[in-house]
Amino acid sequence: MKLQPVVPFEPILASQLPEGDQWIAQIKWDGVRMLSYYDGKAAELINRRGNRRTLQYPEIADPRAYCRAESVILDGEVIALSGGKPSFHEVMRRDSLKNAAAIKAVRPQVPVLYMIFDILYYDGLWLLDQPLSSRQQTLGHILLPHPHVQNVPSYTRPSELLAAAQNGSLEGIVCKDINSTYAPGGKDGRWQKRKIISDVTAVVGGVTYRDGLVNALLFGLYDSEDKLHYIGHAGAGRMTVQDWRSLTAQVEKLRTSDMPFTTVPQRSKGAVWIQPQLVFKLHFLEWNHSGTLRQPVIQAQLDLPPLSCRLEQKG
Repeated sequence: MKLQPVVPFEPILASQLPEGDQWIAQIKWDGVRMLSYYDGKAAELINRRGNRRTLQYPEIADPRAYCRAESVILDGEVIALSGGKPSFHEVMRRDSLKNAAAIKAVRPQVPVLYMIFDILYYDGLWLLDQPLSSRQQTLGHILLPHPHVQNVPSYTRPSELLAAAQNGSLEGIVCKDINSTYAPGGKDGRWQKRKIISDVTAVVGGVTYRDGLVNALLFGLYDSEDKLHYIGHAGAGRMTVQDWRSLTAQVEKLRTSDMPFTTVPQRSKGAVWIQPQLVFKLHFLEWNHSGTLRQPVIQAQLDLPPLSCRLEQKG
């Protein structure tokens, strides 16, 4: 593939909705950010970290099936539904697989949707300097009907969309300046996310056991000096019995006598310390004054470097 992977433009976290007629709002999907590439010959799916995911999602792997273009780069989110709502745990059942046979087996159990919200490149021309309004117009013109692809709708009243997202227990919304250009690798106030459900990516520094199986995890985040700060423990979540068994096997290889956190966690009784290598996504209600999470819930294990779990996520 001749086209080089792009690091996508990211929204900043906002505590209030922006004001002004130039703002539109879209649902924030609890999925996996994905860019779809077609250079005229080859097609690829690549996530925000530059990792290929073409094998994992064959139903959306070729943009020619859902857009009319000689070459194109599309930006969006791959989601899977559970109970009619996006579920990060479900989409990770597909995203974490590496074996073609396993992907083929799970595919009918976990159908996915590609929620497309932007276009960066079209028929040999970069659209990065065009305003979002123009990019959306182009996107609407070239997308074709497809059972696994949707053009993400935009709404002109962010407050109403936020209320609807709250009623539907969705993750949140993203507000975008309709005049905004697209800055690869950038993150600024022209795109703002307003979360209803907070999430964090954290690394495991310890575990507890029950009846020979790991039953809870002790999580931490790294500071600017790469010191690991304890942020809480969790045993509740979407983990299946098989997930816990698999995790127990992973933990056995990571046991250490060295406590990895900067201070001993309050919930350290019976804890077994492990090398901080396992990364998870958590949902939670809010940050406590103590710097720990209130009611963290495990969503899924992630294939990410531990040092990517930073305290900056609190901001």
